[in-house]
Amino acid sequence: MSKRVCIIAEAGVNHNGSLDRALELVDVAADAGADIVKFQTFKAEASLSRFAHKCAYQIKNTGNNESQLEMVKKLELDENAHRRILEHCKTRSILFMATPFDHQSVDFLVKELKVSQLKIASGEITNAPLLLKAAQSNLPILLSTGMSSLGDIEMALGVLAFGYLNPTKQPSIISFIEAFFSSAGQNVLKEKISLLHCTTEYPAPYNEVNLSAMKTMKQAFGLPVGFSDHTKGISIPIAAVGMGATIIEKHFTLDKNLPGPDHIASLEPQELNEMVKAIREVELAIGNSRKIPASSEMKNLVTVRKSLVASTEIKKGDFFTLENLTVKRPGNGITPIHMWEMLGKKANKDYSLDEVILESI
Repeated sequence: MSKRVCIIAEAGVNHNGSLDRALELVDVAADAGADIVKFQTFKAEASLSRFAHKCAYQIKNTGNNESQLEMVKKLELDENAHRRILEHCKTRSILFMATPFDHQSVDFLVKELKVSQLKIASGEITNAPLLLKAAQSNLPILLSTGMSSLGDIEMALGVLAFGYLNPTKQPSIISFIEAFFSSAGQNVLKEKISLLHCTTEYPAPYNEVNLSAMKTMKQAFGLPVGFSDHTKGISIPIAAVGMGATIIEKHFTLDKNLPGPDHIASLEPQELNEMVKAIREVELAIGNSRKIPASSEMKNLVTVRKSLVASTEIKKGDFFTLENLTVKRPGNGITPIHMWEMLGKKANKDYSLDEVILESI
């Protein structure tokens, strides 16, 4: 049986800054059967300058009457809200996870909320100081790789390896490269890091998803690879599981028509339910690489396969020929692969029309 896929229901900022809505999102994720519900943790002014422009999709979804900083400040949840969300996750038996976007948020998640793992967003893959800070927590990290080349990923992994190993050396590009290629660095990466393939567009065009890149990443780094999906609908994450994704992350919302940057590329509750159900079915269907009859097939074998039968009456002592033998169901006699071995042999008994031939080969 295939390993269980980890399903992350990405609430992100789809609470629109409302604690009540955030708690409701936790309920939706838990009811759907997701393993993890994930939020985004940030201090807007520590993550964005006042000169940062909105992305094109953000302008399309929210207009262009405010800066990115002004938009994001309205989506910020304070520390008390995070604590309430964490407690509600425990009540609903779903794991809480968050993506930090600044150093203060890393410290809060690690030291105050005591999370069990961290997620690093695609936009932070070149943010070496944040990567280093996250790795120094010694927690497992889920690294999203949207907008990245293999070189970008390798350098980010070098920073993470350096941070985990916590050497006395000064951080530098050379130190990061050395950490990545060291035996200790490779071992700690395999212990701590999972990668997510991603296309950073909302919604992502189907023809730019490139699920095949998951295999490339797996071969390049030897790490678990999953998929963070921004397409519309549920077909692409389901396909990703069929192609070997061990983790699926998908945005969800209470209502796609709510104001905000990410709602339109998110699943509504019923869609999230359908995605989780479909993924659970697919992971069962993946099975293993052995090609053997399944247990459920065995009862059908005799009914569906065929045997050698008499195509006319055959008397004891008659020779078996192509004229008096044929192939028909059921399959409880001599398999037709032995047709030619039977030719020229004498029948040991009388056979009526359609009777299964029961002779030794």
